[in-house]
Amino acid sequence: MSLPRYQDLPSCPDMPSHKCSWGLFDKQGEKDTVGTLNLLTPEVARKAKDLVMVGESVSLDLPLDFLKTPAFRRKKFERKVHTNPHNEKLSCDDEIHINTQSSSQWDGHCHFGVYECNKFYNGISLSEIEAGTNPGISEWLKRGGVVGRGVLLDYEEYARRHRILYSPVERHEITINDLEKMIQEQGVTIEQGDILIIRSGLTAVRNSCDNPDTFEQQMGKGKFVGVKGGAETAQWFWDHKVAAVAGDTVAFEAWPPTKWNESLHVHLLAMLGIPLGELWNLEPLAQKCKALNRYTFFLTSAPLNVTHGIASPPNALAIF
Repeated sequence: MSLPRYQDLPSCPDMPSHKCSWGLFDKQGEKDTVGTLNLLTPEVARKAKDLVMVGESVSLDLPLDFLKTPAFRRKKFERKVHTNPHNEKLSCDDEIHINTQSSSQWDGHCHFGVYECNKFYNGISLSEIEAGTNPGISEWLKRGGVVGRGVLLDYEEYARRHRILYSPVERHEITINDLEKMIQEQGVTIEQGDILIIRSGLTAVRNSCDNPDTFEQQMGKGKFVGVKGGAETAQWFWDHKVAAVAGDTVAFEAWPPTKWNESLHVHLLAMLGIPLGELWNLEPLAQKCKALNRYTFFLTSAPLNVTHGIASPPNALAIF
């Protein structure tokens, strides 16, 4: 699949300062609903399966109750057990309540839009979402989920080598220059259709705390490490033809944005249709990559099949 370079994309009709891919993936008059996941072709999946060499796998999901106090005042995970010992039968059910942004997640295309025009990726309107008529994350499942080559860029290890000091719960930017250097130092390439994953070490720091509650209180300030926002970064991801991006920090990008309309949530999700993964469990992945001395792997993800859904736990596996 051939894509135009970022500089050749049209401007967003409702926000001329921003490039967009609206309409680019439309087919036979039908509006596209999955954005750059279109790059996950059968050829990409077949090539990625050749990365399964040792038969080992790791989950990339944190427990749903990982955070006692989820960021940005979101409701915490709740679980209730129903037992039914009756008429020689013994069974149990459990009932759960989750905010899909409270632990590991994919941000779907209807999660973040353009405030100036109340529209989301490919022109989806806020009124469609409010009415429950929007194309949701269930569209990803209709095309078979997310299956392709994952690539880990380990910023925590990179920062340690280069003596870069930062806190994952203070605003700190991972720049394009950092990404390029990590690619070079790790000896990887970025290919069309890759799922690019960036580790900041946030969950490692939280897990190593004597008192995780104190760390979560720091998270309550709403400041986080992440990739630098803006059009230049959006151009870098688009021109590398990634299918999706993900990380272990709360917002993937450095938070809060310097300007809301320059956030990667606007540029990547709303304008370009590139899904964002956040709060992924990257510690087992980083350990496995380091042990095997390879940073590419076969990745699968099957989000919850919620009609009109806005976000979902990724249910992601990295397979080596």
